[in-house]
Amino acid sequence: MADPLVSVLLPVYNCERYLADAIDSILSQTFSDFEFIIIDDGSTDRSSDVIAGYGDQRIRIIQQENRGLAATLNRGIGLATGKYIARQDQDDLSYPERLGQQVDFMEAHPDCVLLGTWAQIMEIDRVVNRFHRHPVDEAELRYLMLFNNPFVHSSVMLRRTALAQVGGYTTDPERQPPEDFELWSRLARAGGIANLGEVLLAYREIPGSMSRVGPAPFRRRLITICSENLAAASGLSADDPDIRAIAALTHGGVEEVSTRPDFSRMQSILLGAIQPSVAESLAASLRQDALARVQAMQAGWMVRESPAYDLLHRSGPFRTLAKRLWRLAQRLRGPQ
Repeated sequence: MADPLVSVLLPVYNCERYLADAIDSILSQTFSDFEFIIIDDGSTDRSSDVIAGYGDQRIRIIQQENRGLAATLNRGIGLATGKYIARQDQDDLSYPERLGQQVDFMEAHPDCVLLGTWAQIMEIDRVVNRFHRHPVDEAELRYLMLFNNPFVHSSVMLRRTALAQVGGYTTDPERQPPEDFELWSRLARAGGIANLGEVLLAYREIPGSMSRVGPAPFRRRLITICSENLAAASGLSADDPDIRAIAALTHGGVEEVSTRPDFSRMQSILLGAIQPSVAESLAASLRQDALARVQAMQAGWMVRESPAYDLLHRSGPFRTLAKRLWRLAQRLRGPQ
């Protein structure tokens, strides 16, 4: 029997309440040439019973002792036989046209290795008028990846050959979580990236979901990943002090910056990271964003040097202040 075109990968850990809906959303796809790999990562609730209740021949059930999300995903990738790997989270819902639209795009764009979609947010069981509508333009996505993750993990489709090339999800505790952003960053250096501008997923926000469990502080890992992305875009070293300063100040890590940054050079680095082939209308918007970011970083550093910093640092996260300053800088600049 021929291998399926798509391998859908669903890791499960203690999600009996929402799991059936997630599974049903995949089995209800209009596109049918897929295998469905469901890995129960040592659940202690009734998740295994929910999975066992399905008799669809496309489902492959794997039971294992708890390994954690990244290691479980890598096991699924190793078992996959499809040309493409589609992620599905245990508490999210894929809309019926999702896989079909993603396969059409991937087949038409053989250079694309990472494809996400837009998503509507569910607050526990209630669909609300909030969305993840990340950019679809590759140049804008590459620019935004200098700072953060512009993909909804549960929406992505990946080219399996590219995953083999970059080595899958890292299990290094110094680099994950965020295991998704870390992998997307390496994949983006191996091929094209895109988002479909269609809402093809319902993304459920619930306390204790698999993507949110574990220790909250991972800012230092974010700074490391962003430094590497900035270095790749600029041709500089990830240890360059101004590269590190951009990454640290973006994520409120002012304590990671030991000496006053060169804000003029930081501005040049960000402007130089904008791809020269970008359409002028988008390039102008990205240049405005780069300038606003540096202005916010500089304003944040001025606070850091002020006598009031220690009080501000104790009374609230520096990151919140930095974001507010950035938004203020954007409003003050206005259209260019």
